[in-house]
Amino acid sequence: MRIVKLTKEVSDDILKNLLKRSTSNYGEFEKTVSDIVEDVKENRDKALFDYTLKFDKCALSKDTVLVSKEEIKEAYDKLDKEYIDVIKEAAANIADFHKRQLRNTWIETRPDGSILGQRITALESTGCYVPGGKAAYPSSVLMNIVPAKVAGVQRIVMVTPPSSEGKVNPGTIVAADIAGATEIYKVGGAQAIAALAYGTESIPKVDKITGPGNIYVALAKKAVFGNVGIDSIAGPSEIVVLADESANPRFVAADLLSQAEHDEMASAILVTTSEQLAKKVSEEVDGFLRVLSRENIIRASLDNFGYIIVTKTIDEAINTVNDIASEHLEILTVNPFETMTKIKNAGAIFLGEYSSEPLGDYFAGPNHILPTNGTSRFFSPLSVDDFIKKTSIISYSKDALCKVHDKIELFAKNEGLTAHANSIAVRFEK
Repeated sequence: MRIVKLTKEVSDDILKNLLKRSTSNYGEFEKTVSDIVEDVKENRDKALFDYTLKFDKCALSKDTVLVSKEEIKEAYDKLDKEYIDVIKEAAANIADFHKRQLRNTWIETRPDGSILGQRITALESTGCYVPGGKAAYPSSVLMNIVPAKVAGVQRIVMVTPPSSEGKVNPGTIVAADIAGATEIYKVGGAQAIAALAYGTESIPKVDKITGPGNIYVALAKKAVFGNVGIDSIAGPSEIVVLADESANPRFVAADLLSQAEHDEMASAILVTTSEQLAKKVSEEVDGFLRVLSRENIIRASLDNFGYIIVTKTIDEAINTVNDIASEHLEILTVNPFETMTKIKNAGAIFLGEYSSEPLGDYFAGPNHILPTNGTSRFFSPLSVDDFIKKTSIISYSKDALCKVHDKIELFAKNEGLTAHANSIAVRFEK
């Protein structure tokens, strides 16, 4: 891996390079995605099936697009019982974590006769997108569906690309069934997003779409936002490891590569105060690359967006980490909990040498669908909050309104909204 010493110019160049991965920089795909979305909106099933045949080489019909009960049973039969048990345990951990996020409706009654409150209700339906291109991701199935189930969503739809034979990865199907999906459809890409957003003869529309996907999926979610809700526009995966001289270089190298193997656009960065650690990590990376199965993808990722940044002080390192605002952040310092108190921007933080990033990807319980491309500065991980809506409740008695009506009328008149003022004033006409 390339090793660079931190300077203002180096920092600016790295941040500029990382931003190249943002969906905002892929305008050449927007016309293609827009055409697909509009076609599915207009021609519904016909367009959906035509694009599935074109892109996935799979001929679907209204009778075969939905994964049947028989196919679900077949998926269970294809998996080892041990793997199914692990999926169940991971789902339970995720459910337990997300149950702690649940909010309650509340009502406050005041002595003056006014009543204020907030009502929490679950969305009626959600659509979960699960990638199915270079790899299958049952873990992403759990991370999307379990929080929706915990929130109380009644209709939870999953879409994922089929193989050319019209099959879906059995692990993906089993994870969806365990998590609580009510429907599973064999469609992917921008066309699947459009179907969820606008509905077709086979797939009724949903209220919100969540889940990661490729650039076409990301741009399709962006295109349909407003007609439906979305979680975020996810970018390629990324990890930053913040380490000092106490870190184990073999652990650091392994953790960096765990994200670099996702795809060629993934980013893996070590920020350290130790030149010696930097050199050892680079050597360990070279050793791992000789034995890992996705070597070509990892090499491309590291060549494009991989860095080892050496800083003079831990404060410089922390500032660099906050500037990058990574999706995943591992802290491998003498006192990781103390270091964490200075971190402002990260999607998920992993503390200590036995809390490697894949622990969060698969099993611990917190959601692995996280803000990318620096958006952890203002976005949060997927949570129960993404599957609920809040409604304000207001009730005033005549006496309560009487005490403040002149203030409300004054406010409205100063905004030039005389009908607003009149709506209050008529209640106190002599």
